[in-house]
Amino acid sequence: MNPEIAVPAQPFNADTLDAIAQQLEHRGYALVPQALPPETVDALFVELKQLPEQYFKPAGIGRQDDFQLNRFVRSDQICWLNGDSPAAAGFLAWMQTLREGLNRRLFLGLFDYEAHYASYPTGAFYKKHVDAFKGQSNRVLSTVFYLNPQWQPNDGGELVIYDENDQHELERVLPEYGKLVIFLSEVFPHEVLPAQRERNSIAGWFRVNNSSAWMADPAR
Repeated sequence: MNPEIAVPAQPFNADTLDAIAQQLEHRGYALVPQALPPETVDALFVELKQLPEQYFKPAGIGRQDDFQLNRFVRSDQICWLNGDSPAAAGFLAWMQTLREGLNRRLFLGLFDYEAHYASYPTGAFYKKHVDAFKGQSNRVLSTVFYLNPQWQPNDGGELVIYDENDQHELERVLPEYGKLVIFLSEVFPHEVLPAQRERNSIAGWFRVNNSSAWMADPAR
């Protein structure tokens, strides 16, 4: 396991982007503690906690015609970010900075970004899965940004990342406040373990544009 990336006062500056790109190139994922300014993190946390309950919908698996609810696979609830609030707009602006920086360094052709709040009630989980199947999705990079103040190891809720062949555990990541995880969407099976308290995050995906003259690139 490689150490986490140390982030200076100005997030996603050239040095930080270089370090993230190097981790993605060498091992396919990166861990960034305290990734965004504290005021951005706090604003996102306050917004999430103040969102009306009816804004959250049970999360499903698959997309479009393949979408289905399966409470044996995942039991979280989600609310999509549209950038209407100052908190969400600030977060999406930082992700735009990250997208542009990674494109310059890794030539990934990342086209846009989509994200949602994910709320896991006590005991909720998301069983092992991949975020995209090779050649069948436009999702290239997955991100998870954690909004859990004072999270302790015995609270559980870790993100477990497995190797490409699904044989070995690579990382077990505590969902600590302000931490960002980035990984290749098609490569790494991963799961969310049950937690002893409510667990919150923003899950997102950088996408490439698969539009053509015959087929439009689908929305989320």
